[in-house]
Amino acid sequence: MRSHITQHIISKAKKIKMLLLDVDGVLTNGSITYTSNGEEIKSFHVHDGLGLKLLRDSGVSVGIITKRSSPALSKRLQELKIQHVFQGQTNKLETYSTIKKTTGLSDEQFGYIGDDLPDLCVLKKVGLSIGVANCTSPLKSHVDHITKMNGGEGAVREVCEMIMKIQGTFENAIEKHL
Repeated sequence: MRSHITQHIISKAKKIKMLLLDVDGVLTNGSITYTSNGEEIKSFHVHDGLGLKLLRDSGVSVGIITKRSSPALSKRLQELKIQHVFQGQTNKLETYSTIKKTTGLSDEQFGYIGDDLPDLCVLKKVGLSIGVANCTSPLKSHVDHITKMNGGEGAVREVCEMIMKIQGTFENAIEKHL
């Protein structure tokens, strides 16, 4: 487990062409809330959303692999224009293999952000494996990098900026907003 940027992380991040992430506990804080009508409510951090847009605009594709399905998530991902969305996936490794075949990318060209045991199978395969600060203990010993921020509280933005800075695309991404 590493929580600071090392040469090891830099060499891995330079190769990333696609960032995949889990949703609950990564893009959200992991809480699952239901209305009295049984509808699921999710909260997303606006910084994470902009980070994903900036990363995508810098040339790195973004994808979601999650076990749960949610209309709230579908709406948010549609707003963010994320095209690689795989909800309701009971076998994340199989889904990852499908994405690899579809994109033609190799393991080392993928990054993945996870928070719990269901993410471990993909984290062990990708070139750059990342756990959010509040990921479970078993995950911490199996990832290349741990974020400073918790899931749902800016961790995704942190990773997006790290990748862009390492790949030399961060300043151009920011420039568009000045």
